[in-house]
Amino acid sequence: MADNLQEQLYQNIRSGLLAGRFQPGQRLKIRDLAAEWGTSPMPVRAALQRLVAEGALEGEQQRSVRVPSMTRERYEHIFQVRLALEGLAVELATPRLHGDDLARLRDCVQRMDVAIEQRQVQDYLNANSQFHLHLYGACGNPVLVRSIESLWLQIGPFFNRLFTGADLSLRLNDFHEDAFAAIEAGDAKAARQAMEQDLIYFARFLLNLLALEQGEG
Repeated sequence: MADNLQEQLYQNIRSGLLAGRFQPGQRLKIRDLAAEWGTSPMPVRAALQRLVAEGALEGEQQRSVRVPSMTRERYEHIFQVRLALEGLAVELATPRLHGDDLARLRDCVQRMDVAIEQRQVQDYLNANSQFHLHLYGACGNPVLVRSIESLWLQIGPFFNRLFTGADLSLRLNDFHEDAFAAIEAGDAKAARQAMEQDLIYFARFLLNLLALEQGEG
């Protein structure tokens, strides 16, 4: 029972990181989380330590952990690897996607459209993570999927910053729609290209944002 609770807590926190529910630099206090979920501190501590070991969180003193802050250099390093791995995953996944998978991806695209129109940040981030990770999960290579998810655990909290520019939000779904159209047509190369353009476009925006915050320009 304790193991099941720990696993549930781990999955809840992990899903939150992937979907950007936590902010970069945010401190997660064990006792606060335990009180929120109505459990003892022990399974919360164990779940958080698993995520610290995976590099998704950083351990701190006073029995708390922190969502890592993002720097320009760190983002660049993660982006370079994401571009290679996620592009490959899309290309591999495209011929394997049919029926229910396509319906789920279409639903994610539609939910993102609605969230952008209504400026619902968390709704967008939830649908965005589900679109990307379901797509990559269909690639048939579990090593590739684990590598991508490890990077998303580190980058997910920073996706909140996509909503700092009102003009940018209008393009948040364009590349998803292009990728989905290519997937429906069975064009793996075009799907990969659309997803790579998605990563490149928003990486440019976020890197410029980080440069400004760090006084580089």
